[in-house]
Amino acid sequence: MWRNWRHITKLDPDRKIPDEDLKTVATSGTDALLIGGTRGVTREKVVDLLERLKRFDVVKIQEPSNPANVVFEDIDYLFIPSILNSADPKWIVGLHAEWVRGLTLKHGSLPWDKIQGEAYIVLNPKSAVGIETKAKTDLSIEEACAYATCADRYMHFPIVYIEYSGTYGNPELVRAVRQSLSGSHLFYGGGIDSKEKAREMAKYSTIVVGNILYDDIEKFKQTLSYE
Repeated sequence: MWRNWRHITKLDPDRKIPDEDLKTVATSGTDALLIGGTRGVTREKVVDLLERLKRFDVVKIQEPSNPANVVFEDIDYLFIPSILNSADPKWIVGLHAEWVRGLTLKHGSLPWDKIQGEAYIVLNPKSAVGIETKAKTDLSIEEACAYATCADRYMHFPIVYIEYSGTYGNPELVRAVRQSLSGSHLFYGGGIDSKEKAREMAKYSTIVVGNILYDDIEKFKQTLSYE
C-alpha cells in the first residue's frame, strides 16, 4: 500500500503541536503520519503522541532513531532507517542488530509484517540527523546515485530516502536517483513548504513534509494541493 502514497506528514514527538493543528494534519488527506525525530525523542513522548492520534483514521508509522523508543502498539508500520552515508557503522546496521537480538531474546520474534527498511542518504551537513550520524553529506549526483543503486540492487531496501532535513534539496539529484532505481521506492524529505516545491519533488518521489506544519499550518495545507 505504501508504494502508492504521494504525501506523508512527519510528526516529531519532541515538538509541541496544539490539538487543533494535530486534527488538521490527521484529517488533511495526507496518506500517512510518520512519527519520529533525531533528538529528544523518548518512548513516553511517542506513546503520548500516539494516544492523541488514536481517534483519527489515518495510517500511522513509527520511524525510531533509537531502539529503546520502539512502540509496536497503535501503529501500522515500523520504518527502520539505515544511514548509508554515515561514517559510523552503528547507524547502518549496528543499532539494528542490537535491537533484533534484544527483542528476539525477550519476545522470540518481531512483527516483520509491520517492518520496512529505509536506506537513508542524508545531504544536509547542518541537520541534526547529519551531525548525529556523522553523515558524509557532500555527495555529487553520481555519488548519491551510487549509494541509491547499492541500496536498491545490492541490499534490496524497499525504500530509498533522500533526506535534506530542513532545507530544500536539488531536484536534479532527486530525479537522477529516481531514474537509478529499479525496485526500491523513493521518498524525499526536506524544505517542502509550498505548493510549488511539493509539485516539483512529487514528480520523482513520495514527499515527506514536516517542519512547515509547526511553523505555518496554512502553508502545510498548500503542500497537499500541488496537483
